[in-house]
Amino acid sequence: MAEPKTKPTDASVDAFLDAATPARRRADGLVLVDLFREVTGVDPVMWGPSMVGFGRYRYISPVNPRTRGDWPKTAFSPRKASLSLYGLKDLPEGAALLPELGVYTEGMGCACTSRNSTTSTSASSGVSSPSPGREPTTPNRPDIPSAERDRWSDQRRGRSNSATTAV
Repeated sequence: MAEPKTKPTDASVDAFLDAATPARRRADGLVLVDLFREVTGVDPVMWGPSMVGFGRYRYISPVNPRTRGDWPKTAFSPRKASLSLYGLKDLPEGAALLPELGVYTEGMGCACTSRNSTTSTSASSGVSSPSPGREPTTPNRPDIPSAERDRWSDQRRGRSNSATTAV
């Protein structure tokens, strides 16, 4: 199995944020790192070359249960075009805060906003608060009855006659 590309590094979070461009992304990053640290109680760690993460959890891919790895519970990346926020969409409480970000787009695991995120402190603090308790959303979770996990696996393999079975 291939080694994951996004993993914790020893790179300096402060050096990364100091080098972020444009200036408004640098300012966003400096505000968010303090806010996330305060809300999560965890020190930031660089994940890969451009993601500032807080905490860690073990995930199992819902698409391929053999794919597993570590991922930050919550994170952000001050990219040039937009600010990417990770972990916000995982829980209903966090997803409800998305409109407070203003105009945003959604990726597979993130919400991206081109607006200055520091103007919405309530949304930014909510970004990091639901995520520390985040659990991987996977059919292998122990809180899902084994019959439900089996039905999910059968559906993924095309063995189910019922297309509307809830997981």
